Amino acid sequence: QVQLAESGGGLVQAGGSLRLSCTASGLTFSSSAMGWFRQAPGKGRAFVAGMYWRGATTYLADSVKGRFTISRDNAKNTLYLQMNSLKPEDTAVYYCAAATSRTVATLIGDFDSWGQGTQVTVSS
Repeated sequence: QVQLAESGGGLVQAGGSLRLSCTASGLTFSSSAMGWFRQAPGKGRAFVAGMYWRGATTYLADSVKGRFTISRDNAKNTLYLQMNSLKPEDTAVYYCAAATSRTVATLIGDFDSWGQGTQVTVSS
């Protein structure tokens, strides 16, 4: 059974930074495409960042380019999202996701396993 556990969310002032972590179990982490999504109140779940399973290629939503970085540590089965220069509009629940049968995934339908989410709140 695949399990994804996010951590690192919290309350931060605008301009601040947070690093989210996602620890995976029950899957071959090093051969799964991984990603981060977010869901703001009253809105749908939106793609934030994704990684090709080899880790050489990353994908970022236009709204976070230049501010967020996605990375992974296959030895630790952990995915990271470094978030800098945070804005109030980044406030959302952030979800880690795995696409266990794909090498590249950016669409919500590509992902078959999800974490429970971690709240990120950015105050102005």
